[in-house]
Amino acid sequence: MVLQATTMALLLVVFFFTHISMARGDIGTATAYGPPYLPTLCNGNRVDQFPPGNLFVAVNEGLWDNGAACGRRYRLRCLSGRNHPCKTDIIEVQVVNFCPKSPCPSSFLMSKEAFAAISRLPNARLNVEYIEI
Repeated sequence: MVLQATTMALLLVVFFFTHISMARGDIGTATAYGPPYLPTLCNGNRVDQFPPGNLFVAVNEGLWDNGAACGRRYRLRCLSGRNHPCKTDIIEVQVVNFCPKSPCPSSFLMSKEAFAAISRLPNARLNVEYIEI
């Protein structure tokens, strides 16, 4: 019985910290972008720069930090958007590029795979919460 109570308390603590960890995040926007993804400003034509699952992003000037953003990882979740596009998943993405569009349409240009992980609608513009990890 004591073991069950300890296990339950541990699960509650893990749940609490998993969900509270986004509470201090920043707010931005996200859109999807598709291939070709190479070359990038971070690692040129290296195919091995992309993280597993292709969960990567290009970032706008505000996040780019003169290239220091390369390799940074963010925990990101969808907050809202037109026609209720948000899924409930929280994902982790890695910065591989500076936004290739001018002006940049959002804080994060997400790979198709990363975008599909948090949005039901492939062409939506999302309001997102993010935190560097």
